Amino acid sequence: MSLVAKLEAYFEFSRLGTSWRTEIVAGVTTFMTMAYIVFVNPSILHDAGMPIAAVTAATCLAAALGSILMGVFARYPIALAPGMGLNAYFAYAVVKGMGVPWQTALGAVFISGVAFLVLTAVGVRQMIVHAIPHELYAAVAAGVGLFIALIGFKNAGLVVANPATLVGLGDLHHPEPLLAIFGLLVTAVLLAARVNAAILCGVVATWVVALATGNAHLSGGSSGISGLSETAFHLDIAAAARLGLLDIVFVFLFVDLFDNVGTLLAVGRKAGLFEGAGDVPRLNRILYCDAVATVAGSLAGTSTVVSYIESSAGVAAGGRSGVTAIVTGLLFVVAMFAVPLVGAIPGSATAPALIIVGSMMMTAATEIAWADPEVAVPAFLTMLAIPLTFSIANGLAFGFCAWTLIKIGRGKFRDLNWMVLVLTALFVARFWYMKGA
Repeated sequence: MSLVAKLEAYFEFSRLGTSWRTEIVAGVTTFMTMAYIVFVNPSILHDAGMPIAAVTAATCLAAALGSILMGVFARYPIALAPGMGLNAYFAYAVVKGMGVPWQTALGAVFISGVAFLVLTAVGVRQMIVHAIPHELYAAVAAGVGLFIALIGFKNAGLVVANPATLVGLGDLHHPEPLLAIFGLLVTAVLLAARVNAAILCGVVATWVVALATGNAHLSGGSSGISGLSETAFHLDIAAAARLGLLDIVFVFLFVDLFDNVGTLLAVGRKAGLFEGAGDVPRLNRILYCDAVATVAGSLAGTSTVVSYIESSAGVAAGGRSGVTAIVTGLLFVVAMFAVPLVGAIPGSATAPALIIVGSMMMTAATEIAWADPEVAVPAFLTMLAIPLTFSIANGLAFGFCAWTLIKIGRGKFRDLNWMVLVLTALFVARFWYMKGA
């Protein structure tokens, strides 16, 4: 048997009804739909004081490693990269909000990645996957979407602080909000036209207009591996452990779990690979891939790595095997050469991407039974608390506690999975800890 035939057998081309051409096209499609992360993630983490060229290189490396590992080891057409929402939590809630140095925050990401590996090895993450109500998965996804969109509006200058009303409309006479509005419209039109690279095109188009109007300037800078040295292995694990950042680690761990499982189910069902969380082949391998990628990403200098829902674009293009993810990962290696350009992209060009990604995540809200208060109230509290408290952890806590207490109040204690009760108890303890801190 030739090498090509062996590879086709390993990736189950015959059973999945796919081919090399189809898989390569699907991998390119997935990359084009999520390439915006090469620009947006560094923009967010730069706000935390991290060098933008180094973070760009780390973003590309983490995405490449995670995607290739997912393709080779788990054999799914799902690409990975630093997660939207968790990067915002890292930069705005942990570093800027709590005053934690970015090196220490990276240490917390590393600890969470190791915790992922341990919990996967002993089967805890798998139990959580099967125990968490589907509606809370959907509520977290939608809440994170609102959180990301709020940050996009803030970065664009469209929403500003107002002492009388908390927030208000920014000054639309300034170029930054106007550029962001332009980028938002361009991206939305391209999305409506079903252009796969709509978000990337929107970022580039806004950047070009900013350059033409003198609101952005090209600049040199370190590139590739040389730039990576500014963040690689700069994480401070000891400081993270010494500060006892359990709340931060818990958020990184828990949101990553929600994000990955939600993406896995959405993409897997779209591809016809499985029906639900209870029948996912090679689930352990999938969970190991994101854990290893998160550990590697923290060492390189970026926030938690997760599965990307944009992988569904590659699935729609026919991708069914791990080759799709491998192709996407290889393209992220090539994207390393874009590092010198990233520092020249203004926040007004990346803010529309945050808003658009937030809007796309809101589709999860359609999976919630809004007519049923037992479901609707916990889901609503989860969705609303995340952006309003600027904390994914608070949203998770409100939702879980409300879900459990309403069920108990309705006399449905026996309907609650023991894992849900454990998680609720942890959230209650977290609130108590915060009160006494």
